[in-house]
Amino acid sequence: MQPFFALLLLSQNNLNRCTHAMEIEKFSYDNKIVKAFMIASVIFGLVGMLVGLTAAIQLFYPIFNFSDSPVGQFVSFGRIRPLHTNAIIFAFVGNAMFAGVYYSMQRLLKARMLSDTLSWIHFWGWQLIILAAAITLPLGITTSKEYAELEWPIDIAIALVWVVFGINMIGTIIKRRERHMYVAIWFYIATFVTVAVLHIVNSFEMPVSFFKSYSWYAGVQDALVQWWYGHNAVAFFLTTPFLGIMYYFLPKAANRPVYSYRLSIIHFWALIFIYIWAGPHHLLYSTLPDWAQSLGVVFSIMLIAPSWGGMLNGLMTLRGAWDRVREDAVLKFMVVAITAYGMATLEGPLLSLKNVNAIAHFTDWIVAHVHVGGLGWNGFLIFAILYWTVPRMWNTKLYSSKLANIHFWLGTLGIIFYALPMYVSGVTQSLMWKEFNPEGFLVYKNFLETTVQILPLHGLRATGGLLYLTGAIIMTYNLVKTAYAGSFIANEPAEAAPLAKNYVIKTGGWHYRLLEHKPMLFTVLALVAILIGGVIELVPTFLIKSNVPTIASVKPYTPLELQGRDIYIREGCVSCHSQLIRPFRSETERYGEYSKSGEFVYDHPFLWGSKRTGPDLHRVGGKYSNTWHYNHMLAPDAVSTGSIMPAYPWLFEQSIDKASTAGKISALRTVGVPYPEGYEETANAELEQQAETITASLKKDGIEVSSDAEIVAVIAYLQRLGTDIKAEKVAVNQ
Repeated sequence: MQPFFALLLLSQNNLNRCTHAMEIEKFSYDNKIVKAFMIASVIFGLVGMLVGLTAAIQLFYPIFNFSDSPVGQFVSFGRIRPLHTNAIIFAFVGNAMFAGVYYSMQRLLKARMLSDTLSWIHFWGWQLIILAAAITLPLGITTSKEYAELEWPIDIAIALVWVVFGINMIGTIIKRRERHMYVAIWFYIATFVTVAVLHIVNSFEMPVSFFKSYSWYAGVQDALVQWWYGHNAVAFFLTTPFLGIMYYFLPKAANRPVYSYRLSIIHFWALIFIYIWAGPHHLLYSTLPDWAQSLGVVFSIMLIAPSWGGMLNGLMTLRGAWDRVREDAVLKFMVVAITAYGMATLEGPLLSLKNVNAIAHFTDWIVAHVHVGGLGWNGFLIFAILYWTVPRMWNTKLYSSKLANIHFWLGTLGIIFYALPMYVSGVTQSLMWKEFNPEGFLVYKNFLETTVQILPLHGLRATGGLLYLTGAIIMTYNLVKTAYAGSFIANEPAEAAPLAKNYVIKTGGWHYRLLEHKPMLFTVLALVAILIGGVIELVPTFLIKSNVPTIASVKPYTPLELQGRDIYIREGCVSCHSQLIRPFRSETERYGEYSKSGEFVYDHPFLWGSKRTGPDLHRVGGKYSNTWHYNHMLAPDAVSTGSIMPAYPWLFEQSIDKASTAGKISALRTVGVPYPEGYEETANAELEQQAETITASLKKDGIEVSSDAEIVAVIAYLQRLGTDIKAEKVAVNQ
């Protein structure tokens, strides 16, 4: 009987094979959308790096602000700094992320994207958003909130395009031919749901006009929401999608399986749950409630474990392939990228420790930290993906491995020349700001003494940026020559069996692989994981009044001061000046009484800043005369020898937009500023009266200026800062 059963089994196996063969479906992968995103990434990357290099030069050679030229108003540091960050984050890195996701997802799921039409709506929608940012930011149309500077119509467009991307992605996952969802897909899902939540919550704004809005939140609450968004934009736009991309492309390039599947599970869930809590570590020693600051610190330290788990999983995947790293530029870029990820995710938690934060915050140390991640992790991983993908999509070999290796070394030197001087500069700044002599007085009372000391280091930083940009230009040439040598495969043929409807998983009970086969359940659980931390941190700050005590003497801005504040925001002054005095003796001696949370209750948005290229301005009101401010904005170096601040001659020529005053008053009343009903009708009369007072004081010093000039409004705003309270008499209402 045994031969009979053997024959029967063989016949059944043959039948299964025949049935399987008949079920094989032929389809194709869409490479055209990947190509489009890659080209956009390279072009915008070069532009963004060039703008960044220009901004770096402006910080030690201020003539590069071109203040006296017709274009000076649009290329000053305060305006192009957010242009640089948006171009790099959303144009260079964002387009590369979408290219990597579209390329890897189709192959991991054995399915073409759900809809070619949705893919192209996504592509062109994203490019139009980038174009809108490139136009509005130099024009000074900005919310001033870091990494979220774009105004409300563009925010809405971002949300809509992101939804299109999400529908296309989730739809592709549902129609997949591969039941198992590989680890890269997990990270793509978490990226989609979290960025959607972050963007929507942080973008609640009250429109004044098509180009102007006020944040729905104020002061401390606005700061918490912004850095909950800001930190997690780094986490879920610059990190999680690229971890997914790493998990796909690294094993492909190394021809090795991922080191540990179990470690990838721990890495994913621990990372997305913990990351969302860490935002408050950007606000240490601020007026944010201590409990929120402490939560940020605790979860930041916890982040080391999952972050390094991911780094080790990546590096250990290269086991047995290290001999190839010496020759293969793709693997070189990947090794440095993963190492930079590990270093940045160790340094971040260390910077969240209060004793370290007290030294590093507001200094160039933070600039170095951010760029180790940006240049090393994102930049080098993108370069690796481009070098690996382009030859395959064009069915050819890389034009020049030698040029790729030259690019690697130029990029590596660029990172070193960029980061090391900024670390030295940051420590130098902090030590000089805090140094007291034996008599107990500040040694460097004049802020400019620090500025002059670090100028050579900023020159080295620009050299590093130039090296990095040069490497990217070489890469572009190499990739173009590669494409010309091959033939582009627009629709790459593929085949796979369809996903069986009656497939049963025999697990003997609950098993993680079962969750991987349930994409909608997986998405919901990922959403729950990231919502927990956000809800626990944000809700109490809004609902419990004692978290933000008010101060009776703090009043809303006058119409003239409000217009001046908006001009201050337009010019990007918050990029260089903080408005937050921390409770350190070195700061209270230099700037005055430390800041109180109740002072910011009418600030829509908050303007605490994240970098002190210039001194803090929270107590600058009344410190200098109106004439001093006038001359300082006209010719900074003539007033403060050695100043690298650009001049603002257009403020003396342009008039205050009085037509917007009523709309601004009404919008702010809607978000909680207690302007009385009907105040809009008399606001401009009050504005003109205050302006006349300022111009009269200037006239006494021989300065003739129109009371309608924007400089008058800016002076009014600066003179208001910090004058609402007296250090010895602070009335607090719980």
